[in-house]
Amino acid sequence: MEYAINNGAVFGAVMIFVIISLLISTFRILREYERGVVFLLGRFQLVKGPGLIIVIPFIQQMVRVDLRTVVMDVPSQDVISRDNVSVRVNAVLYFRVIDSQKAIINVEDFLQATSQLAQTTLRSVLGQHELDEMLANREMLNADIQVILDGRTDDWGIKVSNVEIKHVDLNETMVRAIARQAEAERTRRAKVIHASGEMEASSKLVEAATTLATEPNAILLRYLQTLTEIASEKNSTILFPLPMDLLNGVMNTDEKSAGLAKRKTEPSNNNGE
Repeated sequence: MEYAINNGAVFGAVMIFVIISLLISTFRILREYERGVVFLLGRFQLVKGPGLIIVIPFIQQMVRVDLRTVVMDVPSQDVISRDNVSVRVNAVLYFRVIDSQKAIINVEDFLQATSQLAQTTLRSVLGQHELDEMLANREMLNADIQVILDGRTDDWGIKVSNVEIKHVDLNETMVRAIARQAEAERTRRAKVIHASGEMEASSKLVEAATTLATEPNAILLRYLQTLTEIASEKNSTILFPLPMDLLNGVMNTDEKSAGLAKRKTEPSNNNGE
């Protein structure tokens, strides 16, 4: 009798435990950023959430899906550029699930699948560009990778919002070669600027020579200005030759002025007589 009572008590406790477990597994709470993909006897039924939902044990199964943006670090990839330079590139990927049904049904593990796809896409896209483009046009490369990934993950219910290339690592030999190339480029630019300055200065000198040739007094003024500059710099007596050609213009000008004045005074004298 006591054995039967003990068995009944144990059975009752087990039944109570099973009932409580079934009730706990029946009621699920989904957060605002979560959705539940519900299957009825293995077939897709509907997507539930957020809030309190009911899942019938043994008949229905639910898979939780997080709708928040996932930040995934793409491991470093060995890339050979179009100009045959070997580099290591890593990036960061931003994506989120926009269709819970596709994310669970169309792909086994959408996180792993997206990571592998990002690695292969990173290698294939960067391999089509030269090293200078990788270093200078990262925004363009980020946009190209983002468009390709977003198109391929659309069937998985995933939206790739952004891709950022973080590092482009070069070996020491290539770093030294790039440094030499940059130095040569700076030297070339300096020579071009110097040559442009010399050309501009020579054109100005030609214009000045033309002006001085048409105005004889201008070269004389320039000559006197040079003497003034020399005298102000050194307090000593300097013998500086004065070409007579410079004075011809002045003398001719004085003679012309004197003759002009004489002709003006002659009529007045005649009238006075």
